[in-house]
Amino acid sequence: MASSARPADAATTTQAQAQARAQAPAPAPAQARTRTTTVRTPVPWWLPVPAVLGGLFVVVPVVAMVGRVDWGSFGALVTSPASLTALGLSLGTAAAATGIAFVLGYPLAVLFARSTSRWVGVARALVLLPLVLPPVVGGLALLAAFGRLGVLGAFLDDHGLRIAFTTTAVVIAQTFVAMPFLVSSIEGALRVGGDRFERVAATLGAGPTRTFLTVTTPRVLPGILSGLVLCFARALGEFGATLTFAGSLQGVTRTLPLEIYLQREIDPDTAVALALVLVVVALVVIGAATVRSRVVLA
Repeated sequence: MASSARPADAATTTQAQAQARAQAPAPAPAQARTRTTTVRTPVPWWLPVPAVLGGLFVVVPVVAMVGRVDWGSFGALVTSPASLTALGLSLGTAAAATGIAFVLGYPLAVLFARSTSRWVGVARALVLLPLVLPPVVGGLALLAAFGRLGVLGAFLDDHGLRIAFTTTAVVIAQTFVAMPFLVSSIEGALRVGGDRFERVAATLGAGPTRTFLTVTTPRVLPGILSGLVLCFARALGEFGATLTFAGSLQGVTRTLPLEIYLQREIDPDTAVALALVLVVVALVVIGAATVRSRVVLA
């Protein structure tokens, strides 16, 4: 009887499965399945008014500056030896400062986002301090640390290493003021993403270093790109700390912002032309990073 019950159970199961398939709704066509309806979150009717005013507040001064450019002599103004030297120095030092800021700032961001120590808040406040410090104050602080009579500078000077008023000082000043932008951007991405995938990787046997390189870093790549762009743009436009700590020596420490400041008193047309070059470079960097971030997210 047991053997006869098994075929009956099998027949019953088969019949139930067939009935379920018959009652199941027909699959939607491929076109219908891929079509999705995007539901937009409504915004207050009055919100575009301050938004437009905010956009105009940023755009109008830039457009006004473009209107003052002497286009007839623009090419000669921006291709002078002093201008090209300042531009090359700015791009090189900003790239170096961005690289140093990433090497030092990415680990800081991870520790700030993942650590539960009560001292993390104090450390974060100190690291992000250059965000609110006047750049001139930052330059004075760097002089107190790395100048010839500074805490570290005196020791380095005794061993033949001079930092202040050199190209190295420019890179240090740019890193000092720009690294907090990278740290805050990456830390925000880490906090939003959470650590669930890292914990899953740990339960599967992945070590901390492997988890950091193969799980954490790919997940926050858009935040890293955004932080790098902000860091580079801030380093490219650095002025006060560079002037205070590195001075304005042509071909050595005179970056493009310093050249613009100098030309403002001597030749305003050159200053406006160089300022436009700086704006264009910043727009290109931000635009390229935006496109890259969308590709990564896609």
